Amino acid sequence: MVPEDKIPSHVAIIMDGNGRWAKARHLPRTQGHAEGVKRVEELILQAHHLGIKVLTLYAFSMENWNRPAEEVSMLMRLFIMVLSHRVKDLADQGIRLRFIGRRQGVPAEVLKAIDAAMDNTKHNSELTVNIAFNYGSRAEMVDAFKCVAQDLLDKKITVDEINETAITKYLYTAGQPEVDLLIRTSGEQRISNFLLWQLSYAEFYFTEKFWPEFNAAEFENALKVFATRQRRYGGVYA
Repeated sequence: MVPEDKIPSHVAIIMDGNGRWAKARHLPRTQGHAEGVKRVEELILQAHHLGIKVLTLYAFSMENWNRPAEEVSMLMRLFIMVLSHRVKDLADQGIRLRFIGRRQGVPAEVLKAIDAAMDNTKHNSELTVNIAFNYGSRAEMVDAFKCVAQDLLDKKITVDEINETAITKYLYTAGQPEVDLLIRTSGEQRISNFLLWQLSYAEFYFTEKFWPEFNAAEFENALKVFATRQRRYGGVYA
């Protein structure tokens, strides 16, 4: 059991390894993605139970469009199906869904499912789940800086008002706490253009487990490790 006072407010997860999990079992990659969806549902409910306030999941990067067309098409169909059939259950438990990323280039039917999910959960506040879809952190910062520049031109802000606190208000995660813990599955140890600004003081947890293997017990183990960390934010131990 993780001590209540050690539960992170914001956990971010790079859900990696669906394809390799399937390949190791001589299954199609699509089966790996389908199994990965089950873990998403499981960990959202666990995060809610533990009292985590924000959970950010890296679902589909801007670079993922370069995958084989058949795989991308299957992922879009799976995404729509999950949103259509699971949102009500999440909404009934006070869970809010938000999608962070660019809308340009996303198929219309996917945008329709995204907008419906956000609208149906917008009044919930017990747990916010950010789904990073068509997301890239550099693109997020470019979008933020463009908004800053426009507000300067419109004289809504002055140059002297631009600081770290001000910039966070232009990010996709505006109004949310910074990430406390980043988890990445599948043994890779990089952040892959994910939340570059928000991860500045996050603790990192890497595991060899592929995402379809990262169940509730694995998640709790990651939180237990986090609970042992001493976060100094550039200072020294007391």
